[in-house]
Amino acid sequence: MTRARLRTGRIGEELACRHLERRGLTIVARNCRTRFGEIDAIAIDGDALAFVEVKTVRAGARHGPELPIHAVGRRKQMQVRRLARAWLAENLPPRYRSIRFDVVGVSLDAGGGAVIEHLPAAF
Repeated sequence: MTRARLRTGRIGEELACRHLERRGLTIVARNCRTRFGEIDAIAIDGDALAFVEVKTVRAGARHGPELPIHAVGRRKQMQVRRLARAWLAENLPPRYRSIRFDVVGVSLDAGGGAVIEHLPAAF
């Protein structure tokens, strides 16, 4: 992955986490490494533990779906589930009434603005 793509991803993750916090979620972990890969963010929303996948695109990008949230297909969903199982096994968090998988799409425009779309329980 290029440095530009990594930087874009990190910017998107930062904006996504701020957005979630403004909506009342508590971020408990970011960029969590497991033996299978990395989880973008883990948050608490009331009595639910949410594993959050963030997808970021820049305006005018020529590749990929029209909306960043559409980039989380079946294969990525299975990977995030596997990462969540590994994280839960390694960390033994308190019990939560539910566990869910959220997707946050961030579209960055050339002027420095962003459009953020949050889909709770996306899959």
